[in-house]
Amino acid sequence: MSNEHPYPPAFRSGDLVSVSGRLGVDETGALVPGGFDAECPQAFANLDAALCSVGATRADVVKVVVYLIDIVDRDGLNRVYEEFFAEPRPARTCVGVASLPYGGTVEVEALARVRDV
Repeated sequence: MSNEHPYPPAFRSGDLVSVSGRLGVDETGALVPGGFDAECPQAFANLDAALCSVGATRADVVKVVVYLIDIVDRDGLNRVYEEFFAEPRPARTCVGVASLPYGGTVEVEALARVRDV
């Protein structure tokens, strides 16, 4: 599986950061074994890494879109989301889709605003 993509994991323009969809893959680009329960936390860890790559953190995230191949996994997503983001949590949209790249079960994208400290 190729890790080469024609887009960056995250793109920063001024104080805005857009994170491309993150799957539950390891550093080699392979899906972590264990289905949704393993892929979901890994996708959020990959979101963290993408944010960090452009000088942002999860605290900067204002909007998240999550794609699930089985909407029944929404409760599991909520548990991971609550652990990942502190209050106040960012806005979120959850969309059921027919399929995801590499046979993944979950994909996460985000929009962030890096605030001056």
